[in-house]
This record gives sequence, C-alpha cells and structure tokens, in this order.
Amino acid sequence: MLKKLLALFAALCAAAAFAAVDVNTATEAELDGIKGIGPGLSGRILEERRNAPFKDWGDFIARVGGVGPKSAVNFSREGLTVGGKKYSAAAAARAEAKNHHGSRKQAVDRKPHGGTGTDAAPPAATAPGHAAAASASKS
Repeated sequence: MLKKLLALFAALCAAAAFAAVDVNTATEAELDGIKGIGPGLSGRILEERRNAPFKDWGDFIARVGGVGPKSAVNFSREGLTVGGKKYSAAAAARAEAKNHHGSRKQAVDRKPHGGTGTDAAPPAATAPGHAAAASASKS
C-alpha cells in the first residue's frame, strides 16, 4: 500500500512539474520557473503583457526582445504556452515562408523609383575597337 501511495505522489509531482504556464496569465515567479527565463526576460514579458495580451507565439516573439524561434521551442518544451497553445516550429516555419513569399511577390511587382518608369535597360557600352570603326564609317 505504501509503495502505491509513493508512486501516486511521484506521478502527481511529475505532472505538476510539467504543468503548462500560460504567458498571458503567469506570475513573475511562474515565468522565472521556466528554464531559460530569468528575471530580466520575465520583466520584459510582463511589461509587454501590460500593453496587451499576446495573441499567439508569433506576436510573443515579435514583441519580446531576446525571444526568437529557438528559445520559443525551448520555452514551449519547458511548459510555456501562449493562449494555451504550445509553440510549433513547423507551423511557424510555414507561416514565415508564406510571409516571405508574399513580400517577395510584392517586391517583384513594384516599379523602380525615378526615371521614365520603363523597364528598358541602359544602352550597352561599345568596345574600344568598335567605337573607332563606328566613327570612321560616319566620316
């Protein structure tokens, strides 16, 4: 009976250790409990959260200095969530690729600034030997 109680207690402790900590509701102490988040980072997180809750992991990464995709993977692995969701590196990579592709298309569609607005290339320079022949034929 004692062994069963100890096993149950150990299982409960393990479950509590991996309990999710949501960035939008966590206290400073709970954030500090996440491996990789120290007092400085937890302070920046709380400061940004005062402005507005984090919408998703992308919003969290964009607004909190010092947090990138690699640290987001680690924080999520340690139990941090945003809006109850764990960080998905694959989903983030797809979103980044989609955003990158869209901005690339916009860059291609833009016309160059200045000039006549045509895409004509400037005339090619003539080689030195050809310039003499061209001026001789005009004479």
